Amino acid sequence: MHTQPEFLTLRRHLESIIVGQHQLLDRIMIGLLTGGHLLLESAPGLAKTTAVKAVASGVHAGFQRIQFTPDLMPADITGSEVFDPKTGDFRFVEGPLFKEIILADEINRAPPKVQSALLEAMEEQQVTIAGKSHRLPDLFVVMATQNPLEQAGTYPLPEAQLDRFLLHVVIDYPSEEEEFQILERDRRLHFGADQQAVESQLQPATVLAARREVAEIHLEESVKRYMVSLVNATRHPEKWLPDWRDHIHYGASPRATLALARAASAHAYLQGRAYVIPDDVIDVAADVLRHRMILSFTAKAKQLSANDLIKGLVDAIPVP
Repeated sequence: MHTQPEFLTLRRHLESIIVGQHQLLDRIMIGLLTGGHLLLESAPGLAKTTAVKAVASGVHAGFQRIQFTPDLMPADITGSEVFDPKTGDFRFVEGPLFKEIILADEINRAPPKVQSALLEAMEEQQVTIAGKSHRLPDLFVVMATQNPLEQAGTYPLPEAQLDRFLLHVVIDYPSEEEEFQILERDRRLHFGADQQAVESQLQPATVLAARREVAEIHLEESVKRYMVSLVNATRHPEKWLPDWRDHIHYGASPRATLALARAASAHAYLQGRAYVIPDDVIDVAADVLRHRMILSFTAKAKQLSANDLIKGLVDAIPVP
């Protein structure tokens, strides 16, 4: 694994910019290494935008932040055909999606038509305008954010689009000590100290090479069967926990198994291993599965969350 040390160097530099939020940085790195899209959920002010911008700078990749609003139109993100009076022809003008790393801010504020346009880009890595398909960059990754606190004026993402996200990352508040460090760092910047730059030699081509290495990470048959059992348990929880027979209305699809394998492989890669162990699977399981499950009214009445159910299944299924 030749490129792995470069990613660890990038990770160390990111930690010098972002205080805490280790899980967020891990998941962004996994998204880069798999080409998987991320849904980042947290209250405002928890460094989501800063982290994504720092990663794009460290990879020397094109970055675009798109603020999603209710009046946004599909052409505002995909681009459109524009008439050129000099030639008398229409020419395609690329929209902001034609960057390598996209930060889709408050994605659930966009109307369904915009979400559908983004869905094609995420799934097919292309946009279609006037019957013509336009290829997006090879590195293309969408990192979308949503605020769980404000639901007025939002359009909840449909299950089909949620399923396209490799990971759904829920970001918590920093600890008291981490918040103190944030304050200290902000004061230094306020008085003229320069923020430390990300000294990274990573290029998009290096990331694409690393993706090929991640795809070759070894998966033992026992680990594969463990992943299949875990995903299948979200559809039939009664096999492991009989009292939860009616707690999950819909379980995760086979796409979740593929996502679990990709995310666990990237996690192993970041740990410097050429093979996946069950701990890699367990570490990413909640982020892979929480947005792919629909809980029943019974579970909600008992105030059980998707995290509770996933943890229960992980604890119940024997680890190989």
